[in-house]
Amino acid sequence: MGHNRSRSWLTTNVVLLSLSSLFGDVSTEMLYPILPVFLTQVLGTGGSVVGLIDGIAQATQNIVQGVSGSVSDRLQRRKPIALAGFLLAALSKPLIGFATAWPGVLGARFLDRVGAGTRSAPRDALIAGSVPDADRGKAFGLESLGDNLGAFLGPLLAVLLLGVLHIEMRTIFYLAVIPGLLAVLVVSLVREERKPVADKVGIASKSKIDVRIGRLPIGYRKYLVATALFGLGNSSNAFLILRTQEAGVSVDNTILIYAGFNLVAALVSYPTGLLSDRFGRRNLLIGACGVFFLAYAGFALTTNALLVAGLFVCYGAYQGIFRAAGKALAADLVPAELRAGGIGWYSAVVGLTQLVASVAAGLLWDHLGHAAVFIFGTIFAATGAVAFALLVPPDRRGAGRGITAPAA
Repeated sequence: MGHNRSRSWLTTNVVLLSLSSLFGDVSTEMLYPILPVFLTQVLGTGGSVVGLIDGIAQATQNIVQGVSGSVSDRLQRRKPIALAGFLLAALSKPLIGFATAWPGVLGARFLDRVGAGTRSAPRDALIAGSVPDADRGKAFGLESLGDNLGAFLGPLLAVLLLGVLHIEMRTIFYLAVIPGLLAVLVVSLVREERKPVADKVGIASKSKIDVRIGRLPIGYRKYLVATALFGLGNSSNAFLILRTQEAGVSVDNTILIYAGFNLVAALVSYPTGLLSDRFGRRNLLIGACGVFFLAYAGFALTTNALLVAGLFVCYGAYQGIFRAAGKALAADLVPAELRAGGIGWYSAVVGLTQLVASVAAGLLWDHLGHAAVFIFGTIFAATGAVAFALLVPPDRRGAGRGITAPAA
C-alpha cells in the first residue's frame, strides 16, 4: 500500500475512510437527536423504551463488529465487508420514518446498526494497516474527527430541515439515505491490497472462522475487562438529550446543543490521537473517565438549562478522547493478522455494556428519578478509571511511539 513507499501516515485510504465516517455519521446524526423526541412525543413511549431501543441498537452494532472483524481477519478482506455495511446502514434509515409504533423503530434501528457494525471493524483495520505503527493514533484521530464532524453537521442539517424549512419529522428519516449513499461511494474508491490467506501467520484452517476472544493476547483481554467496567455506567446519549429537554430547552435548541457536543468531540479527536502517539493511550483514557465523571455528576445535580447545555457540550471532550485513544489502543494490543477482530471485539464489549447501562438507565429514569441515571454513571466512571490504571500497563516504548503489541 502507499504507506510502504512514503511512510507517510496521511495516505489516500486514511483520507477516504475518514470521509466515509463523516458522511456516514451525517446520515446517522441527522436522526439521532430527534429519535428520542419522535419516540416520546410522536409515538408516546417512555424512557424505558428509549433506553431499550438505543441499547439494543448500539449493542447490535458492536457485537456485529466482533463477528465481522473476525470474518475479515479470516478472509483477509476489508473493503467488500465495509462496503456492504455502509450500504445496509444507508438503506435502513428511511424505514424508521415508516414506523407507526416503537417495535417498527426497533426493527429499523436494528438493521441500521447491523450495517454499521458490519462496516466498522474492517474499516478500522484498513486504517490501521494504511499507516506506520507509530502514527496509528493520528490516523484514528483523523477518522474520529471525520466521525464527530459528521455528528456535528448532521444535527445542524436536522435543525435546518425541521426548524427552518419546517419539513415533517418523518421526512428527515427518508432524506438521511443521501449522505449514507455518499459514504458508500467514498468507500468504493478505497484501494485494498489483497493478501493470500495462506501467507498469514496465526490464522486457523481455511474451513473455519475463529471468533473466539480467547485466542487474543492476555494484555488485550485485560483491556477489555477495564473497558467493560467503565461501560456499565455509560448509558445512551439519548438520556442526555431527554435531560436537556427536561430542563426546558426547545427541540431545536436541544439539537443545536447536541451538535455542539459533537463539535467539541471532533475538535478533540485529532489532538488526542497525536498525544496518544507521543505520550501513550492509557492515561488519556483515564482522563476521559474523569471528564465523563464530572459531566454526569453535573447532570445529576442540576436542572438549570444553561448549566445542562454547558455540561452537554463539554461532555464532547470525553467522546473525542475515548473514541480515538480507545480504538488505537485496541489495535496496539493485538498482532496485525488479528487486528480487525481485536478492534471488533473491543467495540462489542463497548456495545454490550452500553446495552446493560441503557436498560438500567431506562428503569432508573422511570422508577427512581432522572438524577439516579447519572449517579449510576459516575460510580462506574470512577470504577473504570481505577481499572484502566490497574489492568492496562503504561507504554513501554519511547515518546512518539505506541505500545508494542504483545505476541499472540
